[in-house]
Amino acid sequence: MNARLETAAAALSADQQIGQIAVQLPGATAVFRRLKLDFCCGGQVPLATAAAEKGLDVNAVLSELAALQRPSALPGVSEPGALVDHILARYHDVHRVQLPELIRMAHRVEAVHRANPDVPAGLGNLLEEIQQELLSHMQKEEAILFPMLKSGGNPFVNQPIGMMRAEHVEHGAALEQLNALTHDATPPAGACNTWRALYAGIAQFGDDLINHIHLENNVLFPQFEAAQQAAPVARGGCGGASGCGCS
Repeated sequence: MNARLETAAAALSADQQIGQIAVQLPGATAVFRRLKLDFCCGGQVPLATAAAEKGLDVNAVLSELAALQRPSALPGVSEPGALVDHILARYHDVHRVQLPELIRMAHRVEAVHRANPDVPAGLGNLLEEIQQELLSHMQKEEAILFPMLKSGGNPFVNQPIGMMRAEHVEHGAALEQLNALTHDATPPAGACNTWRALYAGIAQFGDDLINHIHLENNVLFPQFEAAQQAAPVARGGCGGASGCGCS
């Protein structure tokens, strides 16, 4: 979450307009939609008023919204097991929640505002592709690479790490497409609350994915790559030293 959103989320109160909260706190739209609170066309009323009209406990709603706030600082741990656990909780679990709501809002904006020349045509489909690729990537990490790293690694660990690094490059290219299509998540003048909330969520997703990749590429993976580079090469076998003729 960037500094602007973090500050706004910290100041969350029942007196804020529901539409303002939807825009400033990514993920709030899913809560409001489930509670049937109109944050788009009816977003100009305070949260307390909107909740009262639906017979909801505003403090319970505020507590649920507060749970959406995510730490922006990178963790102070580098020990592989603790770092893997942090990545799983802070990024893998969060991406799985972020993307379905972004996809839903993107298709909604494209349908409702299809006559607007600024509409991000194809955004919903692009997000679906990103979701599919990211879910596959995270599943491979969770099933194969992360258990390997938490157990201390092995002589073959560089192969799955190399595959994950290559897929990270593809994720970066997809983020560039996403930024180009949304003008760096900048909504046009006069955009409705749903459109603005969509772009706020995309901005947060982009920041989260970049930090996610940074922790893996620059903090977690090098610990095991360096160990493999420093390991002595065994004599014989395919090293050529035994005269087997395969080198």
